[in-house]
Amino acid sequence: MSSFTWSPEMSLDMPALDTLHTECTDLIAAVLDAADDALLALWDRLIAHTAEHFAQEDRWMQATGFAPNNCHSSQHATVLQIMREGAEKGAEGNLGIVRQMAHELTVWLPHHIDAMDAGLAQHLNEVGYDTVTGHISKPEMLPQNTVSSCSVEPCGSHA
Repeated sequence: MSSFTWSPEMSLDMPALDTLHTECTDLIAAVLDAADDALLALWDRLIAHTAEHFAQEDRWMQATGFAPNNCHSSQHATVLQIMREGAEKGAEGNLGIVRQMAHELTVWLPHHIDAMDAGLAQHLNEVGYDTVTGHISKPEMLPQNTVSSCSVEPCGSHA
């Protein structure tokens, strides 16, 4: 059984994000534990989940003042592209690359949650964004300019 599991330290105290991250963690663990004959199907499930997970976060960012090309979204696009390239290599018989990528995700995901998603959660909370309805209860807290850098500072420095 994989040693990669969801932990309370990964929680952002935002149920919608925590659910996405828990599901992602579970899928990564399944890939790490997969037998060769199940590996590519599980990797494909992880890619599908990751694509929707990232798309959801990107929609939240766009709805609350992040530029479409901000570095958080750019990182999503890069990671997803690399995962898809891994699927291609796996389909060619290189299962080792898929296993290595899954291992790398165990390092990347907690860092991404801490470095990127924590700032997003803070921003969504500050503007009162409801992830279910899309309602913004504190529109006056939206940034004056779109957030386009990696810094979360503009999210917390409303004039």
